[in-house]
Amino acid sequence: MRDFLGPDTFPGASQPGVKRAAPPPTISFSNPAAKQFFVDGTKIPDVNFDAGPSWSGLMPISADPNETRKLFFWFWPTNDASNTDDLVFWTNGGPGCSSLEGFLQENGPITWSWGQSEPTPNQFSWTNLAHVLWVEQPVGTGFSQGTPNITNDDQLAEQLTGFFEQFLNVFEELKGKNFYLSGESYAGFYVPYIANWIYEHPGLELNLKGIWIADPSLSWNVVQEEIPALRFVQANRNLFPFNSTFMAQLQNISDTCGYTDYLEKFVTYPPAGQLPFPAGVPAGSHSPVPSCRIFNPIQRAIQFLNPAFDIYRVSDTWPVVWSVLGFPRSIQQFIYFNRCVVQDAIHAPHINWDICSDIDVYVNPTTGGPGGDLSLPSTLSVLPNVIEKSVRTVIVHGLADMILIAEGTRIAIQNMTWGGAQGFQSPIEDESFRLKDFGVFGNTHTERNLTYVEFYFSGHMTPQFVPWAAFSTMSYLLGRQDSVSTA
Repeated sequence: MRDFLGPDTFPGASQPGVKRAAPPPTISFSNPAAKQFFVDGTKIPDVNFDAGPSWSGLMPISADPNETRKLFFWFWPTNDASNTDDLVFWTNGGPGCSSLEGFLQENGPITWSWGQSEPTPNQFSWTNLAHVLWVEQPVGTGFSQGTPNITNDDQLAEQLTGFFEQFLNVFEELKGKNFYLSGESYAGFYVPYIANWIYEHPGLELNLKGIWIADPSLSWNVVQEEIPALRFVQANRNLFPFNSTFMAQLQNISDTCGYTDYLEKFVTYPPAGQLPFPAGVPAGSHSPVPSCRIFNPIQRAIQFLNPAFDIYRVSDTWPVVWSVLGFPRSIQQFIYFNRCVVQDAIHAPHINWDICSDIDVYVNPTTGGPGGDLSLPSTLSVLPNVIEKSVRTVIVHGLADMILIAEGTRIAIQNMTWGGAQGFQSPIEDESFRLKDFGVFGNTHTERNLTYVEFYFSGHMTPQFVPWAAFSTMSYLLGRQDSVSTA
């Protein structure tokens, strides 16, 4: 029988499910302060294989000796000695969701994903490609310490850059590395703003070269949820088997509010001009009137038909698979990072760890109380500058994701101007995303240093659901291959 995912499928990949000894370390640190962060790969609870050396703990966001704001990190060196010049940063979204989810269930060297009874080595770990740094940020997220005080993502980027500076003072051997920022979901705000801050405030001793964002928040909710919602249902009728009466109600909302023909009228290649808000959005607003909200009625209705419905991957059905992180459904008490033995092993504080913060990580600048991010979406602000200054920018999106819909990302890209032009000049469907042993696995398009990829079969967390596809696009970002495709 042919090995469908053999060791030569992608650079650095190995046989699935095979437990292996850790490779020799690819880096060591001379600063004595690094020793307090060392994690023995043979002593990580419940991991019954040698995962290799890593370093984790809390690091302050400034050099102030009285600094109380600290971010939790977990750094893993690459297992490939030929890839030691590159450092990848990863953040989850939220805002306020832990990057340890990404570490354990998406792209880390240890995988304990939905339905797994125990952790196993991850053959598609991004440590096959580079050193990787997972950080719980901003302040108020996960194990990170201190009182949140930011109101926007420039402030978030400034604080994270302060963390990077303190991190490099301890892990000095990482200075001067090629640097890549990555993340998913609300990282569509985080990552472009962080990159823009680094580009516009030179001095960080890393060579920022590009960014990678998955299923990102790039525009207003009306763009990424409301406009494409009915088309998403129609494209997935076997998963949304609504009766004719309800479908007629949805169609009426879509027609009345300007959603039905929006893509045909405005999302052209190339665009004819700036894309307007649909008719259901009042002048001066970026949210539809209540009668034009179509996304939530769809979500409520499908949950009656499919009790296992998961907005993060709409193809999920019964039974609901168990997760050691209690996400996306917190229905069990065995939360891995909430155990003292785990916290001790990774130098984390003994606190109640939540996968997503139950406090606001942004504060209201007027009242000082809870509030939302005041930043503009990145396609309308900093992302064009980041694309122009980066060697490569990669945006990926799972086609089974409903919390942020791929067609909404297309709209956001077509409304963005970078590199002297607005949007992509030719259609995305003109080029297929191809993977060795799979054939066509989605859609892709590249123009003016921006590469966009859509993945078949994937929901919101692309490195979790289609790790081989996400791996290929990260390999491309790092310059390991000339195209996101491998076939």
